Amino acid sequence: MSKRDYYEVLGVSKNVSGDELKKAYRRSAMKYHPDRNPDNEEAEEKFKEVQEAYDVLSDDQKRAAYDQFGHAGVDPSMGGAGGFGGGGFDFGDIFESVFGGAAAGGRRGGGSRVYRGSDLRYDLSLSLEEAVAGTEQKLRIPTQLTCTTCNGSGAKPGTSPQTCSRCGGSGQVRMTQGFFSIQQTCPSCRGTGQVIPEPCPSCHGSGRVQDYKTLSVKIPAGVDNGDRIRLSNEGEAGVNGGPAGDLYVQITVKQHPIFTREDNHLSCEVPISMVTAALGGELEVPTLDGKVLLKIPPETQTDKVFRIRGKGVKPVRGGPTGDLLCRVIIETPVNLTNDQKEILREFESSLHNSNHKHQPKEGSWVDSVKKFWQDIL
Repeated sequence: MSKRDYYEVLGVSKNVSGDELKKAYRRSAMKYHPDRNPDNEEAEEKFKEVQEAYDVLSDDQKRAAYDQFGHAGVDPSMGGAGGFGGGGFDFGDIFESVFGGAAAGGRRGGGSRVYRGSDLRYDLSLSLEEAVAGTEQKLRIPTQLTCTTCNGSGAKPGTSPQTCSRCGGSGQVRMTQGFFSIQQTCPSCRGTGQVIPEPCPSCHGSGRVQDYKTLSVKIPAGVDNGDRIRLSNEGEAGVNGGPAGDLYVQITVKQHPIFTREDNHLSCEVPISMVTAALGGELEVPTLDGKVLLKIPPETQTDKVFRIRGKGVKPVRGGPTGDLLCRVIIETPVNLTNDQKEILREFESSLHNSNHKHQPKEGSWVDSVKKFWQDIL
């Protein structure tokens, strides 16, 4: 049978404060406590349900896990959930404090509990050329590594951690007040089940040290902004010999001076003279793997787009290579001499005296202006 929502069990909203949560718990616990409901199995089950809900929601870390992942975030039978981006809460601690079990990968019946290391994120900036062609990068990453002096135990060489005398190695202590019996993390060993009388001088008892490691990472061809590469077991070292976390390399592609990427296509603006636009011609256009010859037909208008097949980006997940889209921008000549200006005036006069239409958009634009004035008058 599926579990009820913990907030529903206690009859509170998701934004409930700590004081209101405690009051709701006391009301429900008093109502269903076995001493007030002898031989009532239904009340006993509800009391356990109330206790379980309060154990999770009264702890900020467990509550955050429950709010994000639901029961899967705090129930080991559902597989739990993984962290990202440098740690946060320890799901093994949630499992043990709620259900009294051992953390994932740990040992029951005393001894140090084992935790997976935190995941790390590294932001890698690439040029467009590197992203399209692929590259290999060396990354220097700050991380927590297993202390080599104590081999991760946290104890001074020649000594070893000892079982906590307060909790007997369980990491939990039970406090009883009247009707209530509450299980809490042991304050002496902080839930680890062990204490370290003589801490390691290198890691000061943590079992890990801050250091840097250098990794060589192959970036596949075709990556784009927002793509993420996962490197298993390259995150922070685990606690007490637990498995390392993962490293996520987040890709950012720098802005290019010529090309703009749109999915698997590249686009660029190509300036041409009005003479080339009118008479046609050829010009060299750059691509990421060399130059190509682009033919401009006569009477080309500004914003005309020419497609060069296969000069875009090969998708990282497979598929056909994209195209290069060249948008023509016709430039107006500047810094003209008097003679050049006179030639243009004669040219313009010859257009007006001609029986042919030389400006394809002029007629439709004039008609639109006339209609506009008619509509507002």
